[in-house]
Amino acid sequence: MLNRDGKVKFVKEASKEITKYSTVGIVNLSGIPDRLLQKSRNGMKGEAKLILGRKTLLVKILESHASSKPLIEKMTGTSAIVLSNTDPFELFKKFKSNEIKLAAKPKQIAPEDILVQSGETSLQPGAAVTELKTAGIDVQIQKGKVVIAKDKVLVKKGEPISTVAAKVLQTLGNMPFKASIEPYVLIAGGMTFTKEILDIDPNRTIADILTAFSSAYTLSLERGLVNQYTIKPLIVKAFMQAKFLGIETKAYEPGIIEQLIGSASAQASALEHVTKSQQST
Repeated sequence: MLNRDGKVKFVKEASKEITKYSTVGIVNLSGIPDRLLQKSRNGMKGEAKLILGRKTLLVKILESHASSKPLIEKMTGTSAIVLSNTDPFELFKKFKSNEIKLAAKPKQIAPEDILVQSGETSLQPGAAVTELKTAGIDVQIQKGKVVIAKDKVLVKKGEPISTVAAKVLQTLGNMPFKASIEPYVLIAGGMTFTKEILDIDPNRTIADILTAFSSAYTLSLERGLVNQYTIKPLIVKAFMQAKFLGIETKAYEPGIIEQLIGSASAQASALEHVTKSQQST
């Protein structure tokens, strides 16, 4: 517990620290296990610094700079200040990479279908078998080993986890929940990045961009909209259309004269063949 002088010193030193970093943000630590906090701090050492303290002290630290002051209204629950010189998107990604798996607890809501897969387990025959059967899991004993005969959706997405299901999942070592410390909001270069912006899937985003580009490209070609991507195919298309029209109308232009002569030659040969056939009869 800091005394008054200790609090003043803490705020003063932390306020100076903010000036050394290009990215300042807030992370929410409500409900975060101590082992996750320790893992994240160790995993991010040298790339990010967390300032932990009472909310009143953190507010004073953020108030000391106009650039960080907007973060105050974003603080909810138990929070910490995060400082870094890493790009906001990369920083968010690195925080998420330190996630841990958590066991299910009764009454929690399943984030996805919780599946118990078929196959051999490391369990010994006995009470564990009774637990699994009570949960509706098809269990068999094969060569002295406990084997789950069929896949079983133990809890469907959105449904509460029962006490029996939670105990079975723990017995099987199935941990369906994940937890990670994620920046709630970051400020860098005068721009504010919220979690919704930072938490993007790069592969999905690239796929969305490619789909959007393909649709726009196709529409541009259909409407004849000229831009840096459609100019060449539109010129080729216009040339081919003009060439086809010239051949149909027999317009003696430099670009099609050879084809017209070739067409006339072929027609003349065909006519000659027909004439000779008629003369021979």
